[in-house]
Amino acid sequence: MADLLRAIEDRRSRRKYVPERLPPSAAEVLETFIAGLGEKENLKMRLVLDNGKAFNGLRRSYGMFFGVRNYIALIGDDSDRLRLEKLGYYGQWLILHATALGLGTCWVGGTFDRKLCPVETEDGESIACAITVGKTPPKLSVRERLLHRLTHRTSKTAEQMYTADGPVPEWFLSGMNAAQKAPSAVNRQPVTFAYRDGAVTASAEDINAAGAALDLGIAKLHFELGAGGGAWAFGNGAAFTKSDP
Repeated sequence: MADLLRAIEDRRSRRKYVPERLPPSAAEVLETFIAGLGEKENLKMRLVLDNGKAFNGLRRSYGMFFGVRNYIALIGDDSDRLRLEKLGYYGQWLILHATALGLGTCWVGGTFDRKLCPVETEDGESIACAITVGKTPPKLSVRERLLHRLTHRTSKTAEQMYTADGPVPEWFLSGMNAAQKAPSAVNRQPVTFAYRDGAVTASAEDINAAGAALDLGIAKLHFELGAGGGAWAFGNGAAFTKSDP
């Protein structure tokens, strides 16, 4: 868990990549993690290697990503109303592990061409989003720095992201500090946590807004890691069960 907490601090959205294949050792680790996640919640994630057509061939993605050759396609069961939240939770788990491996990553919603993804989907499934992954230049590009400044001008504090009916324990505050660092679409930070009668819940005000369900899953994972472990129920307004120390 220590590596993932450090990854929360280190992670930055990266849009410029060194256009080369992932190191075999890193690809093997990610494939192992993906295979393990495929046994949970009936999720499907596919690691695409050395094929950036989905990012290079879409005109509306120009200026957003450079050098993408590797990414993870996240596939949802369209009949599962919680699919996006689950993909956010487990996708962010992959991102933090990739960060711990020294790789750059970024969540991608609309700026890639799903039709050019070399992955198969079954009836009732669709590619919900993707995660770019790969080696990145040591420093952020000028465009990356500009995008970061534009989207983080109005970041909420951890205190602005929760309500409580009284004093909260230290583990809750630690969880909130990690949740405050969770990435979200255009840094909206739509997730609010609540501490009531010793119970913790998390919800997005408009769960049907674009990206909100994904953001909810991401924020839940960050809180869980920061709080020192536990388990979330999936669903808007669902509860967190803290693990024993």
